[in-house]
Amino acid sequence: MVVNEIPWTIPLTARLSNGLERTFTSVYEALEFLENEWPLRKGERYERAVRTCRQALNRMTPAAVAREAFIAACLEAGMPLVMVAAQRKTRGSETKTALSA
Repeated sequence: MVVNEIPWTIPLTARLSNGLERTFTSVYEALEFLENEWPLRKGERYERAVRTCRQALNRMTPAAVAREAFIAACLEAGMPLVMVAAQRKTRGSETKTALSA
Protein backbone atom coordinates (compact mmCIF):
# COMPACT_ATOMS: atom_id res chain seq x y z
CA MET A 1 0.00 0.00 0.00
CA VAL A 2 1.26 3.46 -0.93
CA VAL A 3 1.75 5.89 1.94
CA ASN A 4 -0.83 8.39 0.65
CA GLU A 5 -3.31 5.68 -0.35
CA ILE A 6 -6.96 6.61 0.16
CA PRO A 7 -9.20 3.58 -0.40
CA TRP A 8 -12.71 3.81 -1.79
CA THR A 9 -15.54 2.21 0.15
CA ILE A 10 -16.73 0.48 -3.04
CA PRO A 11 -14.19 -0.59 -5.68
CA LEU A 12 -14.86 0.44 -9.27
CA THR A 13 -14.37 -1.79 -12.32
CA ALA A 14 -14.12 -0.30 -15.80
CA ARG A 15 -14.09 -2.11 -19.13
CA LEU A 16 -11.13 -0.83 -21.13
CA SER A 17 -11.21 -0.27 -24.89
CA ASN A 18 -9.35 -3.57 -25.47
CA GLY A 19 -12.15 -5.44 -23.67
CA LEU A 20 -10.23 -6.16 -20.48
CA GLU A 21 -11.66 -5.15 -17.11
CA ARG A 22 -9.66 -3.26 -14.53
CA THR A 23 -10.63 -2.69 -10.91
CA PHE A 24 -9.69 0.47 -9.04
CA THR A 25 -9.82 0.42 -5.26
CA SER A 26 -8.41 3.82 -4.37
CA VAL A 27 -7.84 7.42 -5.35
CA TYR A 28 -4.14 6.74 -5.95
CA GLU A 29 -4.85 3.85 -8.37
CA ALA A 30 -7.27 6.03 -10.33
CA LEU A 31 -4.83 8.95 -10.55
CA GLU A 32 -1.99 6.63 -11.57
CA PHE A 33 -4.17 5.26 -14.37
CA LEU A 34 -5.30 8.74 -15.45
CA GLU A 35 -1.74 10.04 -15.63
CA ASN A 36 0.00 7.02 -17.16
CA GLU A 37 -2.43 4.80 -19.03
CA TRP A 38 -5.42 6.96 -20.00
CA PRO A 39 -6.36 6.57 -23.69
CA LEU A 40 -7.24 10.25 -24.29
CA ARG A 41 -5.45 12.85 -22.20
CA LYS A 42 -7.99 15.52 -22.91
CA GLY A 43 -11.56 16.31 -22.10
CA GLU A 44 -13.33 18.28 -19.42
CA ARG A 45 -14.14 15.24 -17.28
CA TYR A 46 -10.61 13.83 -17.61
CA GLU A 47 -9.10 17.11 -16.40
CA ARG A 48 -11.60 17.33 -13.54
CA ALA A 49 -10.83 13.75 -12.48
CA VAL A 50 -7.08 14.40 -12.39
CA ARG A 51 -7.56 17.62 -10.42
CA THR A 52 -10.06 16.07 -8.00
CA CYS A 53 -7.94 12.96 -7.37
CA ARG A 54 -4.93 15.15 -6.58
CA GLN A 55 -7.06 17.21 -4.19
CA ALA A 56 -8.32 14.05 -2.49
CA LEU A 57 -4.76 12.77 -2.02
CA ASN A 58 -3.94 16.12 -0.39
CA ARG A 59 -7.00 15.75 1.87
CA MET A 60 -8.64 18.80 0.26
CA THR A 61 -11.69 16.96 -1.08
CA PRO A 62 -13.49 13.73 -0.10
CA ALA A 63 -12.47 10.46 -1.77
CA ALA A 64 -16.09 9.94 -2.84
CA VAL A 65 -15.95 13.13 -4.91
CA ALA A 66 -12.78 11.91 -6.64
CA ARG A 67 -14.46 8.56 -7.30
CA GLU A 68 -17.44 10.26 -8.96
CA ALA A 69 -15.11 12.41 -11.08
CA PHE A 70 -13.23 9.28 -12.15
CA ILE A 71 -16.51 7.58 -13.10
CA ALA A 72 -17.46 10.58 -15.24
CA ALA A 73 -14.06 10.52 -16.96
CA CYS A 74 -14.42 6.80 -17.70
CA LEU A 75 -17.80 7.38 -19.30
CA GLU A 76 -16.45 10.35 -21.28
CA ALA A 77 -13.67 8.12 -22.65
CA GLY A 78 -16.12 5.37 -23.63
CA MET A 79 -15.10 2.95 -20.88
CA PRO A 80 -18.30 1.45 -19.43
CA LEU A 81 -18.38 0.58 -15.76
CA VAL A 82 -18.98 -2.91 -14.48
CA MET A 83 -20.95 -2.92 -11.26
CA VAL A 84 -20.65 -5.98 -9.03
CA ALA A 85 -23.68 -6.75 -6.89
CA ALA A 86 -22.29 -8.53 -3.85
CA GLN A 87 -25.66 -9.58 -2.42
CA ARG A 88 -27.03 -11.20 -5.59
CA LYS A 89 -25.16 -14.35 -6.48
CA THR A 90 -25.98 -16.78 -9.23
CA ARG A 91 -24.51 -20.24 -8.83
CA GLY A 92 -21.63 -19.06 -6.69
CA SER A 93 -20.57 -16.10 -8.86
CA GLU A 94 -21.30 -12.41 -8.53
CA THR A 95 -23.73 -10.79 -10.93
CA LYS A 96 -22.18 -8.11 -13.15
CA THR A 97 -23.97 -5.38 -15.02
CA ALA A 98 -22.29 -3.05 -17.54
CA LEU A 99 -23.28 0.60 -17.33
CA SER A 100 -22.77 3.33 -19.89
CA ALA A 101 -23.78 6.95 -20.25
